[in-house]
Amino acid sequence: MELLEGMLQKEKDEFKRICNRLLSCCFLCKGNVANRADYYFVLKHRNVFRDYLDVLGYRLEINEEYGVIQLTNPQNYNRQHLKLYDSIILLILRILYDEKRRELSVSDEVIVNLGDIQDKYLSLQIREKMIDKVTMRNALSLFRRFQLIEILDRDMGDEESRILIHDAILMAVRVNDIKQAYEKLEIYRKGKAGNEETDENEAD
Repeated sequence: MELLEGMLQKEKDEFKRICNRLLSCCFLCKGNVANRADYYFVLKHRNVFRDYLDVLGYRLEINEEYGVIQLTNPQNYNRQHLKLYDSIILLILRILYDEKRRELSVSDEVIVNLGDIQDKYLSLQIREKMIDKVTMRNALSLFRRFQLIEILDRDMGDEESRILIHDAILMAVRVNDIKQAYEKLEIYRKGKAGNEETDENEAD
């Protein structure tokens, strides 16, 4: 492959592995220790990655301020359709990220617990009952797969169980998305949503 000319075989192998990882999870976050080496590898070879992924119809977005790399598809192919409660929980995680970030130094990790998520959910007055354990577990597992969070404690029944929110949340849910999500939440809160199972929101 001409794009990879000049790379050592080890670098070519890394290139292929990281491309497949991006196609699978869409995000690489410098703040995630497990992804840090991959993040810097992409920065080093950004033009090669961009050219290769462009041929496949994808766009590589790099935000060095956030320390996040995101793979998007301008044609809206291969998008993840979210259930409504997945969308709600994702919005809550972004709101909590913003709130916690204001209290921390730049280098500190943003960690919340399940109780924080449930408290914010109840404050939105969508339902009087808390989010059930299965719905919460499924949503958090999905977001973990996309490198948006890390689940630090496995007990979904313990409100003190901790969730680390990666900076990738800033690109997964941008400012305009938050405003739109609040509008959807307001419609749902008033009982006007037509489907409780599937939301129109999608994630690249």
